[in-house]
Amino acid sequence: MTIRFALVGCGSIAAKHVEAIGRIAGAAIAAVCDTDAAAARRLGEALGVPFFTTAVAMAEAVAFDVFSILTPSGDHAGQVLGLARFGRHFLIEKPMALRIDDADRMIAACDEAGAKIFVVKQNRYNPPAVALHRAIAAGRLGKLVMGTVRVRWARHQAYYDQRPWRGTWAQDGGVLTNQAAHHIDMLIWMMGEVESVSAMTATRLADIEAEDTGVAILRFASGALGVVEATTGARPRDLEGSLSVLGEKGAVEIGGFFMNELKTWNFAEPVAEDAEAFQRFGSTPKVAAWNLEQYLLGVIAAISENRAGLVDGLSGRRSLELISAIYESAETGKTIPLRFRPQSCRLGMA
Repeated sequence: MTIRFALVGCGSIAAKHVEAIGRIAGAAIAAVCDTDAAAARRLGEALGVPFFTTAVAMAEAVAFDVFSILTPSGDHAGQVLGLARFGRHFLIEKPMALRIDDADRMIAACDEAGAKIFVVKQNRYNPPAVALHRAIAAGRLGKLVMGTVRVRWARHQAYYDQRPWRGTWAQDGGVLTNQAAHHIDMLIWMMGEVESVSAMTATRLADIEAEDTGVAILRFASGALGVVEATTGARPRDLEGSLSVLGEKGAVEIGGFFMNELKTWNFAEPVAEDAEAFQRFGSTPKVAAWNLEQYLLGVIAAISENRAGLVDGLSGRRSLELISAIYESAETGKTIPLRFRPQSCRLGMA
């Protein structure tokens, strides 16, 4: 069985999906579309598949299984809601939407249409992250104490100027919504449900509407604490994208640029396999889009076996809710409990 993907958006992120899908025997690209007719033609001709300027026209003309939504974040909700009637599954680049209400509508529309939602969070497949998640689930860290993510990246003004939607509230958000979205998802995956958050944001170096720097303090339902530190203001180049988890029985730190390199693997009660940890799962293979390929294999398996994917619509909503709460706290100066409805959050608003 071959799962056929149709790409909605032919920008830079599409190239990674093309590369990953091209290495999977059970996957194929059936068609592509983009409002930029020249971009759609270039990619379609390069792949030898039909190309369109609207997703509706593509869905009406071509048979496929999955819409791959690879457009600016602010477009995701409208596209999914407009295409759900076709009853095909959705693979959505992060974040799934910019507003919690939109995420709820997307989930409801896809449930009604019998369509699955898969939100792209490929870093969950990084071998160091998989190993840490298993260790936590097995109780090797004991009572969790603190989880921290650090995103210290460099995004100069030229990056924002390349696309008019970057850094805008209506279409993108700032570092927390865009660059740190994977790290925030990973923190929740490791530490569990968040109870409340207190945050501050600033726009220090980039000439954009949203923030280029933010910090947040989290309290998890378990009682553990968390820290999110994110900026695109590292200069002159990227420093790190890391995750650390501390518990009563151990400490693990994953560094690198995308939480892809094991830095610390210490346990009070070591087991024999710990001696080989760095050899077995110390880094992510240095193959372009390798973790995206692994994610897509999981998507294919979920569709073929009619089960939920690792990051479904509800998981995507969970990350969005935390990001929205961070913004709400930064804008109001209050500690925000989760399971809230935004009152002042500007994310997703023109």
